[in-house]
Amino acid sequence: MKRMYLCAAMLLAAACDRSGDYDAAGTFEATEITVSAEAAGRILSFDVQEGDLLEAGRPVGVIDTVQLRLQKLCLERQRASVRSGRPDISKQVAALREQIAKQRTERRRAENLLRDGAATAKQLDDIDAQLRVLGGQLDAALSTLRNNAAAVDENASAIDLQIAQIDDRLAKCRIASPVTGTVLAKYAEAGELASVGRPLMKVADLSRVYLRAYFTSDQLASLALGREVCVTADFGGAEQYEYEGRVVWIASESEFTPKTIQTRDSRANLVYAVKIAVENDGRLKLGLYGTVRLCD
Repeated sequence: MKRMYLCAAMLLAAACDRSGDYDAAGTFEATEITVSAEAAGRILSFDVQEGDLLEAGRPVGVIDTVQLRLQKLCLERQRASVRSGRPDISKQVAALREQIAKQRTERRRAENLLRDGAATAKQLDDIDAQLRVLGGQLDAALSTLRNNAAAVDENASAIDLQIAQIDDRLAKCRIASPVTGTVLAKYAEAGELASVGRPLMKVADLSRVYLRAYFTSDQLASLALGREVCVTADFGGAEQYEYEGRVVWIASESEFTPKTIQTRDSRANLVYAVKIAVENDGRLKLGLYGTVRLCD
């Protein structure tokens, strides 16, 4: 019996010593992004596998675009037809401008003849009246033609906007990761039907991971955004690696201590979640257990 008490005391002492090795504990996580389909149709290709490293914006798959391309071709034909009806203003008023130029020449000739007494003032007045009529006709023609050209341009511009909408939908048929990261999960395969919003894959940037640790309220005074801390990744057994970490987020509200998390004070019921950024050297995996020490 005495030996059993002694063993229990030794285990308790060891547990106490272990609890003093760290100030908080948690697991490693990353910012995970679920890439969903932005278009509906059959997935023609989707060349990714779990574990692949993807570049941001680089297409890795495509959803059927046949109908969209046909719509775009139809709109381009409509735009060409509309633009063909745009009046050539300079050509259509060329005749009037030529008549006006001819009348001005006649006016100069009439002025010279009137100065020499070979013409009458009425002849000059008649030419001026004709110039005013031709000028009015030119102004009216220019106004009508410009209005017609503006209407054609507006119609063509409206078709341009429809084509831009089609181009946007075509771009959304390309499957790409918005960030550079690793494929954590793949939810679809080539040949399947995609609907808008259907998850296709999950991606995360594993070059920078976060340790979500939990601190008690009496430890918050020692924490601040940007503070450097010591993070230890526990790979099981004696295999442990230390990393430099930086506090990037502190929860504004407390929560009940997760059952899977140990704290320095095992009696604490309420804890605060803290995210600590750690540069990943390739060894850190999501879900890996880690501890934090508040370095001096």
